[in-house]
Amino acid sequence: MRITVLTVPDCPNAPVIQERITAALGGRSATMDLVEVTDETEAARWGMTGSPTVLLDGVDPFAAPGAPPSVSCRLYRSRDGFVEGSPTVDDLRQAMEAAAMPTRKAPPADVLDPVGRAGRGRLAPVERGLRAVQQAILRHFATTGSAPGLAVLEPVAAPFRRSARDVLAELAAEDFLTLDETGAIRAAYPFSAVPTAHRVSVAGGADVWSMCAIDALGIPAMLGTDVVISSADPVTGTPVTVTVTGGRMEWKPQSAVVFVGRRSGPGPAAEVCCDTLNFFTDAANAQAWAAQHPDVTGEVVHHAQAEQLGTRVFGPLLGETPAVRPCDC
Repeated sequence: MRITVLTVPDCPNAPVIQERITAALGGRSATMDLVEVTDETEAARWGMTGSPTVLLDGVDPFAAPGAPPSVSCRLYRSRDGFVEGSPTVDDLRQAMEAAAMPTRKAPPADVLDPVGRAGRGRLAPVERGLRAVQQAILRHFATTGSAPGLAVLEPVAAPFRRSARDVLAELAAEDFLTLDETGAIRAAYPFSAVPTAHRVSVAGGADVWSMCAIDALGIPAMLGTDVVISSADPVTGTPVTVTVTGGRMEWKPQSAVVFVGRRSGPGPAAEVCCDTLNFFTDAANAQAWAAQHPDVTGEVVHHAQAEQLGTRVFGPLLGETPAVRPCDC
């Protein structure tokens, strides 16, 4: 278990909560990080609603629904009715036991296996024209908002002595994209050729659909440009917007989070996890949605974590492609 303690500088309750966490652990192994937060923007990125805030594997077990990000002092009411500046040892112990239950949600690293192709990444190999065609598809999406047809891709595949259809079939087999029953591109992660819950307006480009919340958050890093992400909480329908300007992301509402989920079993990301990675207005709504979907394992992640996941998976996709001599065979 990873325990993160979020505090403002010189918070008088920081040493208190650390002592109580140690006591609640009772000798059990855990990683504890102390993070100092200095403004409300950072508080929103971490999901901090007052100092101190405790995150157990990224989730605040004491979160009050709708509580706004804050760098003010936080008060906790114990089960006995007393109000203190830190959860009690008993309350911390019960929260840890609940988080450590065998039925708890899987950690984001495991959940993201389909998104990141089990650690293999989303950047196609240079060989056989795979990367050249993949990058041509992504650039076409970014500039037009739609998937390119075979006529657009044939000149890209031709130097590799291959047809565009053959390259697309190989990219689909390796889950770099998906095709419909006619062989047309239905999705090329992070983009979707059909409407989804996540709309991304690209500065100087087009409005595009993304496959999931993490895909949407990866688009500005991949394109190196500003975007506006428009989505909605699946529970309430309340809009969630992320505006990216100069690499900085502003979330509205600031309490918004991402639920990173997946279904068990093999399959392409489009089937296993894309519709389970969504924006929510707050952690309580995300947890409520997860409770209603027992077939989905996952975890709530806050701004900084979600942004990092998107950047890590999709940021490298349009990097420079090394020159490769086409096959002479």
